[in-house]
Amino acid sequence: MTDTTNQRPEASIPGDNAAASSATGGGIPTTYAPAEVEGELYERWVDRGYFTADAKSDKPAYTIVIPPPNVTGSLHLGHAFQHTLMDALTRRKRMQGYEVLWLPGMDHAGIATQNKVEQQLAESNLSRHDLGREAFVEKVWQWKEEYGGKILGQMRRLGDGVDWSRERFTMDEGLSQAVQTIFKRLFDDGLIYRAERIINWCPRCLTALSDIEVEHEEVPGELVSIRYGEGDDSIVVATTRAETMLGDTAVAVHPEDERYQHLIGRTIKLPLTNREIPVVADEHVDPEFGTGAVKVTPAHDPNDFAIGQRHGLPSLTVMDEHGAITVHGPFLGLDRLEARSAVVGALREQGRIVAEKRPYMHAVGHCSRCKTVVEPRLSLQWWVKVEPLAHEAAAAVRDGRVQIHPKELEGRYFSWVDNMHDWCISRQLWWGHRIPVWYGPDGEVVCVGPNEEPPSGEGWHQDQDVLDTWFSSGLWPFSTLGWPEQTPDLEKFYATDVLLTGHDIIFFWVARMMMFGLYAMDGQAPFHTIALTGLVRDERGKKMSKSFGNVVDPLDWMDAYGADAVRFTLARGANPGADVPIGEDWVQGSRNFCNKIWNATRFALMNGATVSGELPPAEQLTAADRWILSRLNATVAEVDALYDDYQFAKLSDTLFHFAWDEVFDWYVELSKTTLAKGGPQAEASRRVLGEVLDVTLRLLHPIVPFVTDTLWTTLTGAESLVVTEWPKDSGFRDADAETEIATLQQVVTEVRRFRSDQGLKPGQRVPAQLELAGTVLVRHEDAIRSLLRLTEPEAGFHATASLPVAGATVSLDLSGTIDVAAERKRLTKDLAAAEKEKAQTAGKLGNEAFLAKAPDEVVAKIRGRQAAAEADIARITAQLAALPQG
Repeated sequence: MTDTTNQRPEASIPGDNAAASSATGGGIPTTYAPAEVEGELYERWVDRGYFTADAKSDKPAYTIVIPPPNVTGSLHLGHAFQHTLMDALTRRKRMQGYEVLWLPGMDHAGIATQNKVEQQLAESNLSRHDLGREAFVEKVWQWKEEYGGKILGQMRRLGDGVDWSRERFTMDEGLSQAVQTIFKRLFDDGLIYRAERIINWCPRCLTALSDIEVEHEEVPGELVSIRYGEGDDSIVVATTRAETMLGDTAVAVHPEDERYQHLIGRTIKLPLTNREIPVVADEHVDPEFGTGAVKVTPAHDPNDFAIGQRHGLPSLTVMDEHGAITVHGPFLGLDRLEARSAVVGALREQGRIVAEKRPYMHAVGHCSRCKTVVEPRLSLQWWVKVEPLAHEAAAAVRDGRVQIHPKELEGRYFSWVDNMHDWCISRQLWWGHRIPVWYGPDGEVVCVGPNEEPPSGEGWHQDQDVLDTWFSSGLWPFSTLGWPEQTPDLEKFYATDVLLTGHDIIFFWVARMMMFGLYAMDGQAPFHTIALTGLVRDERGKKMSKSFGNVVDPLDWMDAYGADAVRFTLARGANPGADVPIGEDWVQGSRNFCNKIWNATRFALMNGATVSGELPPAEQLTAADRWILSRLNATVAEVDALYDDYQFAKLSDTLFHFAWDEVFDWYVELSKTTLAKGGPQAEASRRVLGEVLDVTLRLLHPIVPFVTDTLWTTLTGAESLVVTEWPKDSGFRDADAETEIATLQQVVTEVRRFRSDQGLKPGQRVPAQLELAGTVLVRHEDAIRSLLRLTEPEAGFHATASLPVAGATVSLDLSGTIDVAAERKRLTKDLAAAEKEKAQTAGKLGNEAFLAKAPDEVVAKIRGRQAAAEADIARITAQLAALPQG
């Protein structure tokens, strides 16, 4: 993303000179101070109920539910990025006449929150077990009230237009009822079951993890090859987890592998244990990989578990929940990593180690919360049977009920839902939704719904585990609206319109909501559109990380530059699905843009811009008036189309260039000439100027709400931009006016470039003669002279440079304004350098041997250098020709 704020030949801000004469021109201060505006203005919006949705309204509904941030969280740039885009969508829809609900809330974040409170207890040398379950959960609720929800206050700072009256929490009473209801329904439908399977286990958090809560990264390890058995009956297996051999219950080979036919069905001795284990034939084994034989540890590896199921092998658990070895005397009590080296040492002493490879780079799973190495472990857990649910979630996108934007990310969605494994939903925590299942003294299992009494009496007890956090957040689009009750909110605002979220949580959250929404709401998907964003990165495109030292607190930038500047920067980088690089200099550029809006509006107010009454008919307007109105309506149409396509970067860039380039740098400057003359045409231009600013501020408001609302209410005297109408394209276009002003711009731009090339300062006045007869420029002479700082020629005028452009000629007297001899010497030196560069590149490009051997990219680079040199020669030659002779 680039910003051209400080790269313009015209550096003056409209109205600067006039502003100096009035500290409060147009009723607003000379300079914009965001800190003095934003907080008070936001509270005014909330107090007036602008963001509160009405379920009884006849307006069409537009709904977004916020991806609930963790109760432990605080605002980071990723939040600020997505919230800016969601706020822009909802503000525009509200202005378009929709009944908008943007529903806020927080997630209880099971593992993260429990860890916070356990760390707090550890400072007093206490554990949760010292308190007991009930007291510990009460402690977590206290922590939540005291420290949780910090991010909600920060959302206000950013300007989030959410309906605070409907704020929800994934463990509030209503959502708890929803969780219990859907668990009961899924259980009764056979879609929730309890089974012993291999799960991802965190030895630090002491809980099961789903596949998507495990982060895999390449780490150095050790690959050891171990000989099982003796002589011709021996077999070699390789492993990176030697300690798990203590739990081996077989060796597997491919059924057609000739090397091991004599061993299939027989047993061999497992080293260190004195146990005999069978050799089994299984097609899962790849005979081409390694020795073609694999050790089988059903209790500690998912693939081995599957082999064990096929062959009826026992599953021996050899580690406890902390990752300590529980079998075989010499290793008993050792941590798994300590046991690894001890087992290898013992095998080496027995001559069982055939080969060792270190370092051996391989992917190892880590807990996404605490970064501890995850241990595959056989465990009795609760599962969701996802196949029928995932099938419906895929079908809803394939048949068009739900659109994924951008479409090219559909593949990522399908790759997950089409291949999803059953979901482990039980967690060995105390903070969360407790599983609503009771066990009886005689093995009874009873699932209890929200309005049912649990069984009681001796021997009955509730399951100790809680549900995965994503189980409750998967219900978010409808549980927050009152489901399972048929509430007015649910009837009015479901299904939601768009889910705007990062592509990185398609698997965590998006797929879960799709499955549960379609299941609970009779096939009605939870949203019509899934708009996927990228991730915010630093200005070099590097991931933001504390370890890299490049993490930015958006509140720091808001303190320095204002919330609008941060929001505009984020929106201007938001290409669908693509990552967003962001640096502080871009925020500074956006701050300059906000200041430009401020100063241009002050100029308009000080010069009588008005929004009262109808626009004058076209025949009463200047060409500049008709041009800007034509461009204004075209911009409205373009911005609408880009919003509907979720092209935030393009629409922000369109607004930036329309506002800065066309309105502020051209129309405001052109209008100065008309306003200075006075009379009816000046009055007409004042009305056009007011109209243009009115509509431009409306268009900008969803992205930069604070500065625009402050200016617009001053300009119009109306209540607030938040509740005014979104502008419509009136259909007015004037191609002739656009052509005429484009011609004027061509003249001004060319002469400005020439002035700059000659080293003239922007404000330096130069005598000039304009030959405009026979062109549309004849009626713009005053504007051209004003924009180019050209004075009328006096007696004795001598043209030292003449520029033909757009059918006109601008003749300048540069005598006395530049040192002609020094300028000629400098340009001659530059010309020689350019000609030398052209000759060098021509020599290489003319060498057939070079062209035959050089890579295409090298040749292309040299061609580019040659083209640049030729352009420089043409430019410098023209500058030399334009210099005064003498």
